[in-house]
Amino acid sequence: MQRLTKRTTFVVVFHKRFQTITSKALQFALSGALALGIFLSGAQLVEAKVGVNKPELLPKEFTTVIDVAGFLSIGQEKRLIQEIEDLEKDTGFKLRILAQNYPDTPGLAIKDFWQVDDRTIVFVADPTFGNIINFNVGSLVDLDVPRSFWNRLAGKYGNMFYWKEQGEDASIEAAVKAISHCLREPVGPNNCSELL
Repeated sequence: MQRLTKRTTFVVVFHKRFQTITSKALQFALSGALALGIFLSGAQLVEAKVGVNKPELLPKEFTTVIDVAGFLSIGQEKRLIQEIEDLEKDTGFKLRILAQNYPDTPGLAIKDFWQVDDRTIVFVADPTFGNIINFNVGSLVDLDVPRSFWNRLAGKYGNMFYWKEQGEDASIEAAVKAISHCLREPVGPNNCSELL
């Protein structure tokens, strides 16, 4: 809805400036460009992926790691769960990992299952759209961790070259190690500046 509001504001401002243009040919060209721009941006909205809510894919027991896609071995899952427990004890931040292949995902059902709040980082590993690493970060996490950290992390360990060569599991483990290191650093102007 916010996108439509911005577009509407742009159209109103454009229309006001457009009225001062006297050349009919220029008015025609600009109105055609505006119509084409609105049409093309609307086409992208239609192609957006649809939200999924499949609670039947959630495990029966609570866990901080859900591997619907089967990227992780049992041992890797146990190590990640232990790392997440230690991290939560030491920092108060909640890291949750969902490994999926869209549309085979519990999707929106994880929010209630994990009780996602402002101190939660939801790490979604999904190779469907190229970069395997995606994050949804709570607002309190956002205050302590620079936004650039998440982009650099996804760029280093989530890119297709890395995970196709090293494996999806290696991407997930490397990202968790980097997140754990970052969240344990003291908050300051240079925190989370290095990726391990």
